[in-house]
Amino acid sequence: MSRRVVCISRTLGAGGEEAAQQVAGALGYRYVDDEIVARAAELAGVSAGEIARAEHSQPLVTRIIEAMASVPGGFEGGFIAPPVAPAATTYSHVIEHVIRETAEAGDVVIVAHGASHPLAGRGDVLRVLVTASPAARIRRLVEQSGVDEAGGRKALETSDRERARYLDRFYKVQHELPTHYDLTLTTDTLTPAGAAAVIVAAARA
Repeated sequence: MSRRVVCISRTLGAGGEEAAQQVAGALGYRYVDDEIVARAAELAGVSAGEIARAEHSQPLVTRIIEAMASVPGGFEGGFIAPPVAPAATTYSHVIEHVIRETAEAGDVVIVAHGASHPLAGRGDVLRVLVTASPAARIRRLVEQSGVDEAGGRKALETSDRERARYLDRFYKVQHELPTHYDLTLTTDTLTPAGAAAVIVAAARA
């Protein structure tokens, strides 16, 4: 059965974004990443930079939720702002709603935001993790970003730590496992194009 939704999680330096873009092009699907939080944050009147920091900043998260709750009817196109419990509602509720809504539209490649977790169990979803060894990831960062090896290693450590915190805080995933995904690809020797070809084949199977 063809998968109408492909969720691609990736570690820094693994080439996941490039692979995801090629998957979207090959399948003729939309490529969605920043749109997930942009749609949720739109009514809060925040800048693109603030939106990017929203997933790591609880005060801004609270502002976004409060702004959404204060607008009757929520977003255009059928999104209704969820009810807000003053102390209990979290940003993950908003992100999950937008992820599910995006998946319902179908024909989409969703990158990042832990989308594989709220969409687990759906037969029309292919959940993919693109990763690589630390050495390979550092090498890519040095080649592509111009940082030195020490800078690349620090960037990886910071990114991996923040990614683990995100999965724990938003989806209660304390230990990420291969079983959280339908397909796990390592790009130590596999190119992003090669990874994309495997993902496309799996999505069409």
